[in-house]
Amino acid sequence: DVTFSVPEGQYLSIVGPNGAGKSSLLKCLMGIRSDWSGAVRVKGQSSETLTQKQLAAQVCYVPQADGTQFPFTVRQFVLMGRYPHHTPFTFTGSEDGEVVQRSLSLTGTERFAERDIRTLSGGERQKVLIAAALAQGAQVLLLDEPTTFLDPLHAGDVQSLLQDLNRSSGVTILAVTHDINHAALYSDRVVALVEGQLAFDGPPERFMENEVLRSIYMRSFSFVPHPATGRPMVIPEGPHS
Repeated sequence: DVTFSVPEGQYLSIVGPNGAGKSSLLKCLMGIRSDWSGAVRVKGQSSETLTQKQLAAQVCYVPQADGTQFPFTVRQFVLMGRYPHHTPFTFTGSEDGEVVQRSLSLTGTERFAERDIRTLSGGERQKVLIAAALAQGAQVLLLDEPTTFLDPLHAGDVQSLLQDLNRSSGVTILAVTHDINHAALYSDRVVALVEGQLAFDGPPERFMENEVLRSIYMRSFSFVPHPATGRPMVIPEGPHS
């Protein structure tokens, strides 16, 4: 029971407890899952009237990092992102090469473009997935926990990259995250799911209220103001005596 719309250029975080339906929602939006009822519209057009390639030219899905290994170089893999713009009988050309190079440059992955993806760290692979999404040419990114399993350095790099794509290039972002503080810091808006239903939809400032968080996570939180923004940040509980 979820209804919402996302304006062009917005950064939307989707949060909620485990099993709330966050990843399933992204897969429904992308047409990966079909066991649901309702409607998805992209720029006013029903997704049911779009082929998978037509949808992929507008919306790109970046899945959770699951350790899957790809036997390709980084450049080869990013080039595969150009598939919505070709048929089985067309060849990649100079325009594709330029788009791939620009995607590598934007994501800081050009320095290892000729390396086998299997030799990269988790953070580097996540950037490559985003580079492939950019090469795809879609202006809407659906990201399923893009910084999960990354160390603070790589998580910060990926988050900075997403923020820059959103602010500088106008890319619309829908990102599933378990990190409440990230949602509050980087989002224009937060949507929360609980047991497959919409439990909250509003600005980060209102989301970071104990009454709201308690209704979503069934527990209370402690806060401190962020030193740069002043926004309330959740702090971990101390050890119990």
